[in-house]
Amino acid sequence: MPATATRPHESYLLKKLHSLAGIFPIGAFLAEHFWSNSSALVSAGRYNDTSHDLQTIQFRLVVEVMGIWVPILYHGSYGVYLWLRGKANVLDYPWMKNWLYTLQRYTGLIAFAFIGWHVYTERFLTHGKSTYEGMARTFENPYYLALYVVGILAASFHLGVGIWNFVCKWGIASTAGAQRAAGRLGAIVAVSFGIVGIMIVLCFRLNWHPFGKYL
Repeated sequence: MPATATRPHESYLLKKLHSLAGIFPIGAFLAEHFWSNSSALVSAGRYNDTSHDLQTIQFRLVVEVMGIWVPILYHGSYGVYLWLRGKANVLDYPWMKNWLYTLQRYTGLIAFAFIGWHVYTERFLTHGKSTYEGMARTFENPYYLALYVVGILAASFHLGVGIWNFVCKWGIASTAGAQRAAGRLGAIVAVSFGIVGIMIVLCFRLNWHPFGKYL
């Protein structure tokens, strides 16, 4: 009986941690990752310099494990668990919130799979030594290009909706007006991240450096 009584409390804590991990550190890392990779929009040399700086930070493995891999593994695994337990009713009740709930779950699965593949190919296969030339060769493959586009858009959308959910569920946005503002913020984040991500992909694919004039 005591064990049964604690389950709602445990579930509440796990969901809170799941929501928090999606914003910090995962959302913060995604923002930093996009920012670092956007150096390719300036030049190949700038990207290589930025990549080298990241590769040589102190205690790199500890930072990656504790600040990136463990939170992503927890957030993704628990998200899959919630997805398996959830029941979609978007066809019966095609409301905006229902659509967002359903799309967030599916984009989360896509993003989780994509991030796992991305870490494996760009961290372990290259031993964490990413270069502009290597990324450009990767994007010569049209299937890799399509995979990155889908993964970037899924992760961007998932984060945008996640921000809206976070501020609402954590009581930061408690009024209807604040929740609408949070929704607009989430939409801006999703669109902005999606656009920047696609620009970075096109940069590698086309050897395109729109901000080269800032050198």
